[in-house]
Amino acid sequence: MSELQEKTEAFGRLLNIMDELREKCPWDMKQTMDSLRHLSLEETYELSDAILSGNLNEVKKELGDVLLHIVFYARIGSETGSFDMKDVIDSLCEKLIRRHPHIYGDVTVSGEEEVKANWEKIKMKEGNRSALSGVPTSLPAMIKATRIQEKARGVGFDWEEEAQVWEKVQEEMEEFKHEADKNDDSKMEAEFGDLLFSLINFARFKNINPEDALEKQIVNSSNGSHISKKKLLPQEKVSMK
Repeated sequence: MSELQEKTEAFGRLLNIMDELREKCPWDMKQTMDSLRHLSLEETYELSDAILSGNLNEVKKELGDVLLHIVFYARIGSETGSFDMKDVIDSLCEKLIRRHPHIYGDVTVSGEEEVKANWEKIKMKEGNRSALSGVPTSLPAMIKATRIQEKARGVGFDWEEEAQVWEKVQEEMEEFKHEADKNDDSKMEAEFGDLLFSLINFARFKNINPEDALEKQIVNSSNGSHISKKKLLPQEKVSMK
């Protein structure tokens, strides 16, 4: 049996198990897309944690849990005749072929940036109202800001030079400090939002994922009193015992 046949057989086994659970297990039988939604979010975050930990065995386990949810949704969709697992896979394959014309067509690209730009342009042709319409509204704010900036760049709306981005960070810092000195809560919040957005943009120019950077800092700081010594107290108090 070839490797592809083994993978196909394993996936078929999963589909058969899902069918049995949906037909015989009281818990699985009562689930709906709505009831599974929050569990799917939890599984996605558990996968994220496993990736950050670098534990590949945990990554494998969490990928299995995410795959279970995909199969579960497809099974529920098949019960109303809306779609089944084949429809999901076929739709994905068609999208990947359509959005990679440099692989499956005669388009030539110079590199990664042009690939991403073409991806966004193709999405627009498919009916997306704007380059930003594909960003989920329920994404965490920092991830959402990153995705919006990446998508804007994909359609040619971006700063030309890194120095311009850093200048914007400094400008927003001064504006935030100005409102902070006046202690105006509403204006401080607005300016702090502008400052964060500009810092996220600068991180993108430096190829830093701000969500990953902050998460790693939290993980690294979570098990020691050095949080207060190095991060929260004024520098002159760091050496205090």
